[in-house]
Amino acid sequence: MWKESNGKLVRNVKCQDFNDALALVNKIALIVEKLNHHPDLKIHGYKYLTIEVYTHTTNSITEKDYELAKEIDLILSKR
Repeated sequence: MWKESNGKLVRNVKCQDFNDALALVNKIALIVEKLNHHPDLKIHGYKYLTIEVYTHTTNSITEKDYELAKEIDLILSKR
């Protein structure tokens, strides 16, 4: 579930392990490169991924961010 926090859309994902988290980052990377809209991704605690989506040029949430969040949700729904 996405939450708005400090001008960003944030989602935390618990993965099975580090390799699963890394594989998820790589799947997300394919989509964000196509959209040319890049989130901040952080793997922590070896199996947790935090995704922060916002428009860097405006430092705020825009329609482009909601579109990217939907694309990431599609990836997460196929796990």
